[in-house]
Amino acid sequence: MSIPAASTVPWSAPRAGAPVCSEASVPASKSLTNRYLLLAGLAAGPSTVVNPLDSRDSRLMLTALERLGSTVEHLTVGDEPAVRVGPITIATESTALDPVEIYCGLAGTVMRFVPAAAALTGRRVFFDGDPEARVRPMAAVLEGLRSLGVTVTEHGEPGFLPFTVASSGGVEGGTVTIDASASSQFVSGLLLAAPRFNRGVRLTHSGTQVPSLEHVEMTLKVLADLRTHPTPAASGVYSPEPYTWVVEPGEIPAFEVRVEPDLSNAGPFLCAAAVTGGEVSMPGWPLTSTQIGRRWPQLLAEFGCQVDLTATSATTGTLTVRGPQTLVSPGVVDGTAELTPTVAALAAVAQGETTFTSVQHLRGHETDRIAALVTEINRLGGAAEETEDGFRVTSGVRHGGLVRAYADHRMATFGAILGLVLDGVEVDDIATTAKTMPDFPDRWQRLLRP
Repeated sequence: MSIPAASTVPWSAPRAGAPVCSEASVPASKSLTNRYLLLAGLAAGPSTVVNPLDSRDSRLMLTALERLGSTVEHLTVGDEPAVRVGPITIATESTALDPVEIYCGLAGTVMRFVPAAAALTGRRVFFDGDPEARVRPMAAVLEGLRSLGVTVTEHGEPGFLPFTVASSGGVEGGTVTIDASASSQFVSGLLLAAPRFNRGVRLTHSGTQVPSLEHVEMTLKVLADLRTHPTPAASGVYSPEPYTWVVEPGEIPAFEVRVEPDLSNAGPFLCAAAVTGGEVSMPGWPLTSTQIGRRWPQLLAEFGCQVDLTATSATTGTLTVRGPQTLVSPGVVDGTAELTPTVAALAAVAQGETTFTSVQHLRGHETDRIAALVTEINRLGGAAEETEDGFRVTSGVRHGGLVRAYADHRMATFGAILGLVLDGVEVDDIATTAKTMPDFPDRWQRLLRP
């Protein structure tokens, strides 16, 4: 069983030639889409996700849910696309379900979110993915499942794909401690399925830091909102102390929800204004959000951009970014998580040195993003070096050349941004942006030629 990875398509990154002045939009949030899709599979009845992201990662999630017994129906709600997902099949003592295989591609939200849900089905469920996925850490999820009574069989290097999960009596739940230092997805993967555990879960992180903590906050809010209680504590979803999270057992009612835009994917389009001294506006920006991309207004201002967010409704507004004549580094950028490759493109054209801290977990993302960023900045005539918890850009890029994407969508868009200000930039695999934005090249061209 396999779903082909994005094919390699040589792509010449277009040079702006003038300040970019345009309006831009981005598709729905991948992080929210895949959380809602999984929870639809765990809900008490068919649930509808409106404006879901249509990308490789979301298709892999839908395929995984279908393998676990969900029905998937594509429809339209109002004038927006939607998908209705039925509950996964939960085995009973009198039902024996056949083993299934789930292909994760390179989607962390599939390889780390689905195993706990799969354990509820009573099946033997085999997980594998792209070659690059086999080096992404999984140990914390597998250790957590084992401590909850799930049988985990590893078929390769321990703590990585491929593996099989099985649990004949569902998942008992209870208290579990894991080390989530490598990814917040380890926490979210167990919390999302916890309402269907017999005893829920009380999950504690044993380390000193959880990267991308915003994504855990997103998981808690989504769970609490779908239970329709007035406060997270009343919903049985809360954090009683730092690095401890509780999800009490209980039904997830059937729901309908609309997914907001992907604020992380908004970064390259907003940065187009920053690096060219232009102006880009983005309608529909949420006034409040749990996405880490909500940090873009602050980050761009720190590099010298003028940033305005004007409310246009009770929940959304138009974000406008005006780039300065010269970008100036803020010096230190801390904990930017998945935004880091895009912020690194700013650092690579800004005056002054930029040090990225608290991003050591990026070594275990779609690729080793720290090594990749350092290599590609140096390849284009800049100077960058790795540090213990991140990397440092000491001088900016000077000339074009080939930028390798490493099968990583954010490395591909990193190259596209640099192509706005350097002649002759090529990205070896722009098709890898299909992970979260299948039409990125077209959107990028429309940005430059509105």
